[in-house]
Amino acid sequence: MPKRRRRWSKRGKIQLLSLFVVAVGGYVLFTSRPAQAPHHPRPPHTTRTRLPWRSSRLNQVLPGDVLIADSYNHRILIVNAQKRIVWQFPQPGHRPNHPFARPDDAFFGPHFDEIVTNEEDYQVVSIINLRQRRIVWQYGHFGKAGSDHGYLDYPDDAFLYWRNGHGLIAVADIRNDRILTINRATHQIVRQYGQTRVDVANPPVSYAAPNGDFPAPHGGMLVTQIGGQDVVRLNHQGHVLWKLRLPYFYPSDANLTPHGNVIVAFYTNPGRIIKISRGGKILWQYHFASGPRALNKPSLAMQLPNGNILATDDHNDRVVVINPKTKRIVWQYGHRGVPGKAPGYLNVPDGADWLPAGITPGAKNPVGHHLWSYPGNGY
Repeated sequence: MPKRRRRWSKRGKIQLLSLFVVAVGGYVLFTSRPAQAPHHPRPPHTTRTRLPWRSSRLNQVLPGDVLIADSYNHRILIVNAQKRIVWQFPQPGHRPNHPFARPDDAFFGPHFDEIVTNEEDYQVVSIINLRQRRIVWQYGHFGKAGSDHGYLDYPDDAFLYWRNGHGLIAVADIRNDRILTINRATHQIVRQYGQTRVDVANPPVSYAAPNGDFPAPHGGMLVTQIGGQDVVRLNHQGHVLWKLRLPYFYPSDANLTPHGNVIVAFYTNPGRIIKISRGGKILWQYHFASGPRALNKPSLAMQLPNGNILATDDHNDRVVVINPKTKRIVWQYGHRGVPGKAPGYLNVPDGADWLPAGITPGAKNPVGHHLWSYPGNGY
């Protein structure tokens, strides 16, 4: 029996044409790729809105919790957007299981189950188990500076990585003019950038007082030099990809924004924060000489996924969130210029990190949700 030819009505032809356009459009949509897609931390896989840890609602200004190194109070806090302390180390009334004082920075480990902190004035790096609230690893000799194996001299910005089945700790050893990578299991230095005690800004041969070593794409690193007044982008082998001279004195903890620019604080009074392109163009600047918006020795600024800037205003005893469009402080924890230990107060908060909504600290979360997570970098 011969097949009947299907006759298409005018309406059917229009529907068929519409399907063809949708199909072609879908092909273009899913096969086209932007030249350089901005990096954002990958949110946890979910079909419903996730709330920040121990929060009852979302906050559009601060879409997560804040980890704070409350240095002169000798403690580390997690504070939610409602300004409530939801975790702290050590717990009130409890003595740490190892000597612990003046945490200068604090960053979550790759799985958010640990915190790595550098006790800068006391020459050690410590890893704290969040669930147990115990120090489970240390490098350095508490209260004793040095440059020999096992010693540090003013360690800064310690980061904990998980690579190829190994825990690795990177730390900027300021007064020893070097950046170290330490094997967690063996306590051995597996890589060193710079020459010990050679205070010359000539990367990659030598570094001058490096105080920042933030994660960068493809296993690289972004180094801040106090002595060089610059930032240096290294690849995973320690080779210099580019170097950027900064326009102001005493840069601190430079890191990359999602679009590949550099955001950096300047540890001065009054303080300053800038976003700057690799070519040296200042894209945004926050600086007030006086008044409630003025900063006093800020040591760290980072761009949140919503575009706001989270910063430590160290010697104003507060952590702030800045709206970059209005240049107004839209959230703060602490009271400007009033040190204290009661709820709502800080005393020289020198470090901070961001806890995304949907992440439970202390649990074994997947790698890849940090502000500086990049594919394959173990963070």
